[in-house]
Amino acid sequence: MGLLSKLATLGIYYNKLTGGIPPFLGNITSMEVFSVVGNPFGGSIPDTVGHWKSLTTFYSGGCNLYGSIPHSIFNLSLLVNFSLAENHLTGSLPSEIGNQLPNLEWLQLWDNELTGVLPPSLSNCSKLGYFEMSLNNFSGKLTIDFSKLRDINKIRLDNNNFHGRGEADDVRFIDSLKNCTRLVKLQVDNCNLIGVLPISIGNLSHQLEILHLGDNQLFGSLPSSIGSLVGLTKFILGNNRFKGNIPTSVGKLQKLQYLDLNNNLFSGPIPDTIGNLSLLNKLYLYSNKLGGHIPSSLGNCKELIALSLAHNRLTGKIPKQLFQLPSLTVGLDLSQNNLCGSIPSEIKDLKMMNILDLSHNNLSGNITISLGECSSLTWLHLSGNKFQGVIPSSFSSLGGLGVLDISENNLSGRIPQFFGKWKSLEFLNLSFNDFEGEVPVVGVFANESAFSVLGNNRLCGGLVTLELPKCKKMGSKKKRFPFFILVIVIAPTLLIVLYCVYLLCKKKHNSQPSQSSGSERFMKVSYNQLLKATDGFSVANLIGQGGFSSVYRGILDSDDDKSVAIKVLHLQNRGAQKSFVAECEAWRNIRHRNLLKIITSCSSTDFQGNDFKALVYEFMPNGSVHDWLHSSAYTSKLNLLQRINILRDVATAIDYLHNRCQTTTVHGDLKPSNILLDDDMVAHVGDFGLARLLGTSLNQNSSTGVKGTIGYAPPEYGIGSEMTSCGDVYSFGILLLEVMTGKKPIDDMFNDGLSIHKFAYMALPDQVIDVIDNDAIVLQSTEANAKKMEECLAATIKIGVSCSVDSPPQRMKIEIVVNELQRILDVLQNI
Repeated sequence: MGLLSKLATLGIYYNKLTGGIPPFLGNITSMEVFSVVGNPFGGSIPDTVGHWKSLTTFYSGGCNLYGSIPHSIFNLSLLVNFSLAENHLTGSLPSEIGNQLPNLEWLQLWDNELTGVLPPSLSNCSKLGYFEMSLNNFSGKLTIDFSKLRDINKIRLDNNNFHGRGEADDVRFIDSLKNCTRLVKLQVDNCNLIGVLPISIGNLSHQLEILHLGDNQLFGSLPSSIGSLVGLTKFILGNNRFKGNIPTSVGKLQKLQYLDLNNNLFSGPIPDTIGNLSLLNKLYLYSNKLGGHIPSSLGNCKELIALSLAHNRLTGKIPKQLFQLPSLTVGLDLSQNNLCGSIPSEIKDLKMMNILDLSHNNLSGNITISLGECSSLTWLHLSGNKFQGVIPSSFSSLGGLGVLDISENNLSGRIPQFFGKWKSLEFLNLSFNDFEGEVPVVGVFANESAFSVLGNNRLCGGLVTLELPKCKKMGSKKKRFPFFILVIVIAPTLLIVLYCVYLLCKKKHNSQPSQSSGSERFMKVSYNQLLKATDGFSVANLIGQGGFSSVYRGILDSDDDKSVAIKVLHLQNRGAQKSFVAECEAWRNIRHRNLLKIITSCSSTDFQGNDFKALVYEFMPNGSVHDWLHSSAYTSKLNLLQRINILRDVATAIDYLHNRCQTTTVHGDLKPSNILLDDDMVAHVGDFGLARLLGTSLNQNSSTGVKGTIGYAPPEYGIGSEMTSCGDVYSFGILLLEVMTGKKPIDDMFNDGLSIHKFAYMALPDQVIDVIDNDAIVLQSTEANAKKMEECLAATIKIGVSCSVDSPPQRMKIEIVVNELQRILDVLQNI
């Protein structure tokens, strides 16, 4: 190829070429356009590219390139488009880059390991339109004069460290942006910026759509001039130190769809003018010091799907207008405030809402029966209020709840029997009320760790381990009959009853599981019972096998004869004992509708006197996600909706483990074979043998020396890093990409630098349909629907790519993953 002396354009992007960019290409001095994006080349950029004096375009993003950018490139003065994004390049940029490359229109060096300052000479690139330098290690003060860059369209500098030492005016660069009338996106989040946002922020382009300055150290007040940015659709200032009032001028941002001011020090009232934002779909004001009433004008935000005002100082009643927003499907969080009054009956309009948290306020009165119409609720927290009266019978329609917490109120009456019939209920907290009567022993009440009734002094019965008094039989005292009459009347009946009991016991002798009481927390099972249940652990009943265990299908002797899954530990294998302890400890602390349900455990000896340990789980009749994706025994395949539903279920479970259970739990081994499907194809995450409970002794002691499975374990585990929740997010990202592409991360095609992550990334945004598993693609009848489906596919793949980046801090937060997958589901279900 080096002999093609007249070659002007070389485009070999998105192939599988390796072996580095060959130096001999420098002999083609006529080169004008060079595009090799998305090839796993490896190696460094040869210095000989500096011979291309006519070069205008150099695209080598995603090529696994190492080393520094050769200085000879910076002498190519005709260069217009320069992209080396998503490589492993190091070193710094030359101070004179802006003078050497004055014709640059596109400078894209994001996701590398570049260091040093961003040279001020970049101000001389007056034609620059796209300036993307995020996800590097640039430091020092940002001193570029943007006033000369009148054509700039996008500025992405996020995830660097631009703080000027000893100074607190790191955002003064905004002053120079007033002439940038074409600016659409400004993203400088997570850059350690310290300073006060200048009034000149209002001078930015009316074309600006996205302004992201979150995760910095900005302080002072938010200028009212922000109301001039009428083109904004997304405005994020979360995780800073802003104080003072939220300016009323924010109500002028008529195109705003996403407003995030969380975790600051804002005080004063929530502006009524926010109600003017008719397109707003997500509003996050939680963790501030906001006071006053919740403005009823929020009821005008008819597109709102998620609202969080938690952890503030809000007072007054909850406006009924808030409960008249059927769009609120993701959730409403008003917890940790000082709200009073009762729950408005208008809450019945929130029929599609998933999460409602009104905990720790001063709400009172009876719990409205209208709440029973919110049939889509999966998470309901009303704890820490002053509710009184009985639990309304309308709650019986909330059978989809996974978590219900109504503790710390003044509720009374009996515990409704329907709580024990809810199949999805994983945790129920009734503690510190005034309930009376018998505690049920079925459903959630059969598992002591799945419910709490502490602080209810008039309860009786329930599981033996609760140590509650026995329930007294109902009946009034009557005048005592002579003893001989009682004997004559009762004795024959008693003899008949005793004889019937004797016959019944004889019939059932040796046919019942070993249980001291039907009200005990777990069924007790012996080695012999498990041996019998599995036909001697026969191969015919083997349904899965791993390094530490084998899983068998079995049927325990019981009245219902339901199938169970019995996981038998290979105690002879190093680490199996610790795996058993880790799994037991994890299951003791977690409960969720998308986690596999444990029935009991067995720690005993076999007939030869060897140690025997096993765990018994609810049997999942539809097998694992791995089976559906890769087993030839499954003739039917997962459709697109099923795949997204499964991914949403798994993400919800991981969000619970990381953010919503008492002890943060890292699963450590997320992969398709550990995702099991029930009768309704609902996903349940299982196998906690490698789990870590962060902040507990188990975090240090349960390690088996193994951290996940090859292909799914994040790269930082390979260099000795501790297990973290970010590692689970990486594994989930790989799992998502496997579910959507149908390809395993260890597929033969992934070699020479190509991974499932890069395979998916290279398809974004316009070629996603080429990497999706054919069985998941649904042909659409209209062009509009086909376009929507392709957008959903691209959005899903983007989530997987964002979760599986190498850098742990840059991975998408799991709670955002849940929301995004739900949004995608909502779109797909309407196609």
